[in-house]
Amino acid sequence: MLDATLTERAKSLLMASGRSNVPPFMVMDVMAAAARIEAAGGHVIHMEVGQPSAPAPKAAIAAAQHALSHGRIDYTSALGISSLRERIARHYRDSYGCSVNAEQIVITTGSSGAFILAFLAMFEPGDRVAVTVPGYPPYRHILTALGCEPVLIETSSENRHALTGETLLAAHRKKALKGVLVGSPANPTGTMMSREALTSLIAVAEGAGIRFISDEIYHGLDYAFPAVTAVELSPNAMVINSFSKYFCMTGWRVGWMVVPQPLVRPIERLQQNLAISVPTVSQIGAEAAFEGRPEMEAVKHGYQENRRVLIDGLPRAGLDKFLPADGAFYLYADVSGFTSNSFEFAKQMLEQAHVAATPGIDFDPVHGHQFIRFSYARSLEEMQEAVLRIARWLG
Repeated sequence: MLDATLTERAKSLLMASGRSNVPPFMVMDVMAAAARIEAAGGHVIHMEVGQPSAPAPKAAIAAAQHALSHGRIDYTSALGISSLRERIARHYRDSYGCSVNAEQIVITTGSSGAFILAFLAMFEPGDRVAVTVPGYPPYRHILTALGCEPVLIETSSENRHALTGETLLAAHRKKALKGVLVGSPANPTGTMMSREALTSLIAVAEGAGIRFISDEIYHGLDYAFPAVTAVELSPNAMVINSFSKYFCMTGWRVGWMVVPQPLVRPIERLQQNLAISVPTVSQIGAEAAFEGRPEMEAVKHGYQENRRVLIDGLPRAGLDKFLPADGAFYLYADVSGFTSNSFEFAKQMLEQAHVAATPGIDFDPVHGHQFIRFSYARSLEEMQEAVLRIARWLG
């Protein structure tokens, strides 16, 4: 009896917390399945992960190598290296024509670290925060883990799958919202909000006392029209960005926030305790990355060509329903003509055609069973081969 009691106590000591019970980020599971096929000798075309195949800018690599070879790599300020923060502020002047105080720039461990800091600084446990579906899964998973309630708001093709002020207020009237998070260009849809639409949404949100967070990680990767930063539109918006996508620096894990002035010190305190600082070498490389813009524009041109291949080729393969691919490097395709289970569709496409893509249920628990997300961040030749493989498989 005593042994049984001790066993039960031991089990309880090893139980995970309720807040850790969030769904997996399914794209990582797809990557693992693809790796097993490759380990067995198969050739998989990777369209599942939003990761550029191009390397970081040469200047970033050179700066990091120099730093490693010529000095100590110490902690930095919790807010980040001052020269990097100043360089990002200059980026807003150069790219958007708007003034940003470098003191409001916070360097983070990728955009993921920025979301954690933003949610902790802006919301209390139990607060309701609106996110759109389809949308990036960790938005809602991180909110849940922090004790907040993600409120899923469906979007429609009538508004290019962008959240409208009217829809936001309708959700707010049902039960009060404390915040809203919007991405443009968006993941997984690749759709973008126009200046007018974003301006209107921010005005409505702030008028209702709803805090606004703008995920701008795919800025720079815009094809239909120039992306608009919320920095231009409101001093109260929290803006999150990263070097991962446009600058091809995913594994460097360095991003940034533009923070409303009253929240800078609270976020600094959180950063001091949660991370101390962002890896120094990554910050040094990030500052130098701005000198590699011509390289990155060439990479962007490659994405545009890949986008053209998919927009032209997928309809001929049988996938003729997809959302406007305005930006980022994603195409969100309706596969309901072939299946009612996007997970099984993606699994079979991987196993039989060796094309890896992410099922829509990762991004939308409501209608995602009808959709597949294709990433076109790889080479042109791979995109052309993917279209041929999909056509043979569906044919």
